[in-house]
Amino acid sequence: MKVLKFGGTSVGSAKNINKVIHILDNHSKEDAVICVVSAIGGITDKLLLAGKQAQNKDKNFLNTFNLIKDIHFEIINELIPNDGEKPISTYVENKLSELNSLLDGIYLINELSPKTSDKLVSFGESLSSYIIAETMKNRELSAYRKNSQELIITNSNFSKAEVNFGLTNANIKNYFKSLNQQITILPGFVANSTLGEQTTLGRGGSDFTAAIVAAALNVKQLEIWTDVSGMYTTNPKLVKQAYPIEKISYQEAMELSHFGAKVLYPPTVQPVLDLNIPIHIKNTLEPDAAGTIISDGELNTTSPVKGISNIGNIALLTLQGNGMVGIPGFSKRLFETLSQEKINIILITQASSEHSICLGIDEKDAESAKTAIDSAFENEIALHKIDPIIVETNLSIIALVGDNMKNHQGISGKMFSSLGKNNINIRAIAQGASEKNISAVIAEKDVKKALNTLHEQFFEIQTKQLNIFITGVGNVGERLVEQIQQQKKYLKENLKINLRVIGLSNSRTMIFDEDGINLKTWKEQLATGEKATLDGFFEKTKSLNLRNSIFVDVTANKDVANLYAKYLRESIGVVACNKIACSSDYKNYKLLKRLSLKYNAPYLFETNVGAGLPIIDTLNNLIVSGDKIISIQAVLSGSLNFVFNNYNDSNTFYDVVKQADAEGYTEPDPRIDLSGVDVARKILILARESGVEINLEDILNVPFLSESGLKSDTVDDFYQTLINDESHYQKLYASAKAKNCQLKYVAQFNEGKANVGLKEIPEGHPFYNLEGSDNIVMFYTERYPKQPMIIKGAGAGAEVTASGLFADIIRIGND
Repeated sequence: MKVLKFGGTSVGSAKNINKVIHILDNHSKEDAVICVVSAIGGITDKLLLAGKQAQNKDKNFLNTFNLIKDIHFEIINELIPNDGEKPISTYVENKLSELNSLLDGIYLINELSPKTSDKLVSFGESLSSYIIAETMKNRELSAYRKNSQELIITNSNFSKAEVNFGLTNANIKNYFKSLNQQITILPGFVANSTLGEQTTLGRGGSDFTAAIVAAALNVKQLEIWTDVSGMYTTNPKLVKQAYPIEKISYQEAMELSHFGAKVLYPPTVQPVLDLNIPIHIKNTLEPDAAGTIISDGELNTTSPVKGISNIGNIALLTLQGNGMVGIPGFSKRLFETLSQEKINIILITQASSEHSICLGIDEKDAESAKTAIDSAFENEIALHKIDPIIVETNLSIIALVGDNMKNHQGISGKMFSSLGKNNINIRAIAQGASEKNISAVIAEKDVKKALNTLHEQFFEIQTKQLNIFITGVGNVGERLVEQIQQQKKYLKENLKINLRVIGLSNSRTMIFDEDGINLKTWKEQLATGEKATLDGFFEKTKSLNLRNSIFVDVTANKDVANLYAKYLRESIGVVACNKIACSSDYKNYKLLKRLSLKYNAPYLFETNVGAGLPIIDTLNNLIVSGDKIISIQAVLSGSLNFVFNNYNDSNTFYDVVKQADAEGYTEPDPRIDLSGVDVARKILILARESGVEINLEDILNVPFLSESGLKSDTVDDFYQTLINDESHYQKLYASAKAKNCQLKYVAQFNEGKANVGLKEIPEGHPFYNLEGSDNIVMFYTERYPKQPMIIKGAGAGAEVTASGLFADIIRIGND
């Protein structure tokens, strides 16, 4: 004999009821089947609503009643469309007439007692079980409906009646010892008292009915059919990577269910737990799915954590004060006060100093709890021995669950460090000595991020998800997106990094997709995106609240750089090729560094100097390994090196600068490059990364531009000065050529001072043969005092700059 229970969603439509009937038919071919059914999905809530409306003299109870009626008849008409007489309809019509009379009575006396409420909600299971049984008979299946109220006997504690197991077990055994039908349909949730009054079994009552029957008959297994394929590693609606747990212990299942897993209500399965009867959670909509087996048999213990769950709408109560220390009785009085108010405590934690006690309760009870506690401790509060109760709301509890966690070190450490890295603040922690459950109270807004973070840490194959938000998709930004698209598969397979571009913005429009933007069509999507604003992009990035979020700045915009601090304070990493922030006032530079450390948000800017060359990374490695920078000599402008490598007496300075602009080596405003400001910013950044406090105005900048070029008001005016002052630039070239030298724009840092300017570099010098747009940096250090460490290579261009940004992103992924 088998016992199967089907929940409200499983019988929530004619389509699903047909699936249930098919499942029962298949099972009955092997053995006799007992099927416990809930009310049709949503009906119990509607019955309670109608009762409340009637009690409050709200005539809308008639509309709710008619909706209940329509739902049932719509299902009947779909299940048996060609039954002319429809005996099912006649029975249902009569039952609904009884329901209508009951609601009328509630309306007249405007009273809804627990006893009447039990009678009211019992209509749901009564109707669903009858419809299903009669439909099966209509299809010539051997089915019969037995009213559970004739079998399950309780006391008169209405709405949550206690079962008289002596009478109940005897009734069940007597009835099922001789059966003529293969399938018995039982309404769940409902019972009768020893006085013959209608009662209900409370929350999870249908599960309880099934467990009572299964235990009384000592069946081999109880099957609970729902709308999900078992108990999941975590909530699949919030974590797409969640998957069903194949096997789990009773204790683990109860812990997960207590902390939000809705497929099972722990107290209801106690009868089968006592007899060690396995419970199989199955999916009505996917009957062939494996589901989850709950038992105390030999379980798979490869993973110490079996699941992650959460409860929302939590309020945290804190009772604290110096007068609590060493004084017995505070906890007793606190718990008694809440007990008298019938307020359930979900989580408890107390500091060893005895200075405070924290309690997690349902948020709906917070106001009444505060009133009751403040009243109970009125005297102590008046004497300033304790503070008035502190109430925090908009919280949630997340919990790691697993029987085997106690045998593995570092579970708590992994949990809290991974949450901390994603700026998820923990308000309270509770862990029992058995270590089956580690719970933490966090902000409700962080639940999705927390569950995804923990699931990635404990259940995924060490794949780290990075969520990227890019501002600036011009020349460099477009190349970066292309590189990400090209390498996405490689990163996932080889580096275990799941890289997703969530947000993209240019100066006009921006787009977001929480599941990752399709990088094959991003241009088309961006063309029709919403209006872009810098603050709007930040607010959307913040509100998505995704783990391992990284903001990538591919602009030269001061306003974008001014937002870095806001991103870092939200634990959103920043990767930038924009040099403005790092070369701004020293206080701002240090602030960004401090924020990066404080909020565990990486701040990387390798491309600020040398595009894709590992200049800053190399410098940082020297410093952290204990080396000290003595001096730096460098050619740091790819655009200026391109210009002077291509300028000679057979072309014009104007033409070469225009060529550099066309090939993407200069900023849109070439004065930034040719004035030396860009190079000054770069040597400034290297000096600061070497540990020196220095500002841009401290750097000596010796310009090579003509006086009119330096004073030009617009880009067009500047280009005109290049034409007008060609003789000025030819003199610079001629002077160098006469000495067999190459013109290079050189940055130098030595003994805390820095300068930039055009130099005539003699043959044999490392800078002499620097070709194209290449950069070169020479670090003289205590370890490299005579022969410097040299880094040389392409220092400008969209492709290499994009690759430098990409490398910083990957560096974050590998941390």
